[in-house]
Amino acid sequence: MDNYPKNSLRLQMRQVTHQAQGISSFEMVDRSGNDLPAYTAGSHIDFYFHDGTIRQYSLCGDPSDRKRYLIAVLNDKNGRGGSAALHKRLHVQRDVFVGEPRNNFPIANEAKHHLMIAGGIGVTPMLSMIYELQKTSGDNFTLHYCTKSKDYTAFQPELAALIASGKVVVHHDQGIPENGLNIKELLQDYNDGTHLYYCGPPGFMKAVTDFSSHWPEGTVHFEYFNAPEPEVESKSPGLVSNAEGFQIKIASTGAVYTVPDSKSIVDILHENNVAIETSCNVGLCKTCVIKYTEGEVKHMDCVLSKQEQEEYLTPCCSRSLGDLLILDL
Repeated sequence: MDNYPKNSLRLQMRQVTHQAQGISSFEMVDRSGNDLPAYTAGSHIDFYFHDGTIRQYSLCGDPSDRKRYLIAVLNDKNGRGGSAALHKRLHVQRDVFVGEPRNNFPIANEAKHHLMIAGGIGVTPMLSMIYELQKTSGDNFTLHYCTKSKDYTAFQPELAALIASGKVVVHHDQGIPENGLNIKELLQDYNDGTHLYYCGPPGFMKAVTDFSSHWPEGTVHFEYFNAPEPEVESKSPGLVSNAEGFQIKIASTGAVYTVPDSKSIVDILHENNVAIETSCNVGLCKTCVIKYTEGEVKHMDCVLSKQEQEEYLTPCCSRSLGDLLILDL
């Protein structure tokens, strides 16, 4: 237990199920049968590995079921190692340690219709959304589920009735994206009151982002499983080069520290005994978010809205565009 956060939940792995090619689901319960902390659709949990690694996985079960947490994980050979470790080491009856659920991808309750687009394992948060919407709003949703083929399509029994009714539309592209869902055509016309939700691999995320750019602000919601590759930017006239890094100032103490190019703001804060909780370390989870009061930020996260970015930053990955950032710490 010493290697895990004090507030982590110690759960028992009750069932591991093969869902599709390369995808397994993992069901966790309290050993004593107690209720687990409640969560809302779109939530994820931190999964704590023995070596100190932390990974985030979407909860894909029914949020009203307080007796279990269910995640589904793709064994990604090109990932950071977390998914491969889960597939290789986790077995029934084993104890695991996870964090309480957090939600960076909630349902917009004001929406008249919920349009969901899932790429592969990106279906997981959508499943919990469907459970919740069926209980609260009825059938005001449509899910487009994009996979390579039937063999790569997870949760087929759970989705069978919804596929038959047309609420879930499955698109198989046989590995050629052009043969799958026509995302451009689907998103070119915005219908008033519709909210869009999407999650999937990087290329899929970029396509949906590009083709939904004309939708009204606040109607588009997304969640990344992996941080996208940073875009190569040309240097704008007058932009500070930051060849030697930049400085951060702690508003409460006046202390000033230099952040070199080789380290993150979080690294420097930790080196100087400024406590900042972290989790993903790549701008995917909001754990480390802090407020800044002065400076211009190069936001490199995938979770903060444009409005949030005017006041907050993710110090695990974001940088400064100028010489100084003043942090509200």
